[in-house]
Formats: sequence, structure tokens, C-alpha cells
Amino acid sequence: MHLTMLCVSINVDDMSDVNDLAVAAGGADARTGLRAALALRRLAERLEALQVTNARRQGWSWQEIADALEVSKQAVHQKHAARAAAAQSAAADVPAPPAEPSSANSRRPQEG
Repeated sequence: MHLTMLCVSINVDDMSDVNDLAVAAGGADARTGLRAALALRRLAERLEALQVTNARRQGWSWQEIADALEVSKQAVHQKHAARAAAAQSAAADVPAPPAEPSSANSRRPQEG
């Protein structure tokens, strides 16, 4: 793989792509290194957003998330609260699956 052709896409097909980006980010070619750093930063932002959403769904407080990320509660809340609220609202709008009929309700009336 020619490192100057690295894509800045955050869609990483396998771990070797991340390793290639890390190598490129530390290389001597400034243009390639900067593009790789950009791709890694975008990937890190997506991963952080995903894990903040996961943590909130699991009941974590903003303070617990901030502690894990080693930032202030205010910083993490300011960065992620709007998206987390939208994700929570979207999840609440998803209708529940229909209930399974109980065995008593699923019997046919007997004709007599």
C-alpha cells in the first residue's frame, strides 16, 4: 500500500488499516502524516461518540464518563449531550415489538 494514497475515510476495514495510519502519521512525509493524523482524529471522535452513547444507555452519569475520558464533566456534557439526547429520544420513538399471545389467548374457541 502506498502511504500517500491513504484515504481519510473513517471506515476502517480491518486493524491493519489503523496500523497503516499510525505508521503514516509518524512518518517523515508531512502531507501523508497530516492526512493520516486527520483520519485517526476522525476515527477517535467517532469511537468516543459511540462509547459515550453506550455509556449513557447503560446508565453512566456524565461524571463517570468524564472520569473515564479524563476531562471535566462540563466538557463531556457540552460535547455530547445534544447527540446523546437525540439518540435517547430516537430510541424512545421506536415502537415496542408486539407482545406474544399467551397460550390461553391463542386457543380457538371450541364449537359446540
